[in-house]
Amino acid sequence: MNMEDKLKAFERLLIIMDELRAECPWDREQTLDSLRHLTIEEVYELSDAILENDLEEIKKELGDLMLHIVFYAKIGSEKKAFDIKDVLDHISDKLVYRHPHIYSDVDVTGPDDVKNNWEKLKLKEGKKSVLEGVPQSMPPLVKAYRIQEKVKGVGFEWAYSQQVWDKVIEELNELKHEVDTHSKKERMEDEFGDLLFALVNYARYIGVNPEDALERTNKKFIRRFQFIESESLKDGKNLSDMSLEEMDGYWKKAKTLEN
Repeated sequence: MNMEDKLKAFERLLIIMDELRAECPWDREQTLDSLRHLTIEEVYELSDAILENDLEEIKKELGDLMLHIVFYAKIGSEKKAFDIKDVLDHISDKLVYRHPHIYSDVDVTGPDDVKNNWEKLKLKEGKKSVLEGVPQSMPPLVKAYRIQEKVKGVGFEWAYSQQVWDKVIEELNELKHEVDTHSKKERMEDEFGDLLFALVNYARYIGVNPEDALERTNKKFIRRFQFIESESLKDGKNLSDMSLEEMDGYWKKAKTLEN
């Protein structure tokens, strides 16, 4: 598809958005606040499609997300605050500014240099902290990963992965000590949080996204547990009447079938 066709497709969406905002009772009453939770839901649906590597579904979810972006811009124009041109100009200007190795004379040796320059340039834009860009409402696991990525950009980083693993073991032992000594819940919670933070950090060092890893495990657990439910039902058994050993037998069967 050439550029002209792409621009026509985008123009068509903008026209439809104008028509819906003017003529549809539901679309007409939406606000920035009312759309917020729907947008979050759309992002999670896109995330699911990506994890499943479902390209057709990814295409559909990207369309849903694009609609929300256009919707927000439409509301912004009605408030005379910004419109879709302002949104696009802003991101284009930012991309040019933060990629001086493409649009200026800065040299980089690889992706890490690009990310580090990105964080340094953000500080030059007037941000007081490299952590300002981490949303407060971001889920904790994702937030931990982003915090660590951002401080890495200014050099706050272990030199070797073994040092990070040693930190994981240290935090694990500290948690075990608090549990073994029957400490207060707050102390155990603190140490458990430290352990999770250290594990997220180690995940970065070995090239694993902890959010994706945990979600894949969630899906795997659901799949295997639902196998236990369906297969035990076929055998005329009730889960609540089964022993753990019986359920574990079905679990192992599920693992074997997957492999």
